[in-house]
Amino acid sequence: MTVKYTQDHEWLKLEGGESAIVGITVHAQDALGDVVFVDLPEVGRSYNKGEVAGVVESVKAAADVFMPVTGEVLEVNEALRADPALANSDPLGQGWFFKVKVANAAELDGLMDETAYTAFAKDA
Repeated sequence: MTVKYTQDHEWLKLEGGESAIVGITVHAQDALGDVVFVDLPEVGRSYNKGEVAGVVESVKAAADVFMPVTGEVLEVNEALRADPALANSDPLGQGWFFKVKVANAAELDGLMDETAYTAFAKDA
């Protein structure tokens, strides 16, 4: 599976076809500290790329979760809502936030691959 990253520290993992899983990166959860609450988007709602789709709150701060591509929310991670600490313990796995139907695949080209994101995050 292809994984892409945003400058806002979200990751997007392409599944087959037009859908993708979205979450926050290890860098983001390290910066936030212990996550205590997540506000997930509404299933069925469409968002434009860059639009706020959720919020993650920690003991230190709150941060917006931005939509990495234009699309419709297909599913949210109810396990994360019940146990927000999953964003810390497994941010690239069980701590995913939502699944999205990608409306414009060309927007994926504007996202970073792992090598580019790693270099970007070192300076962030």
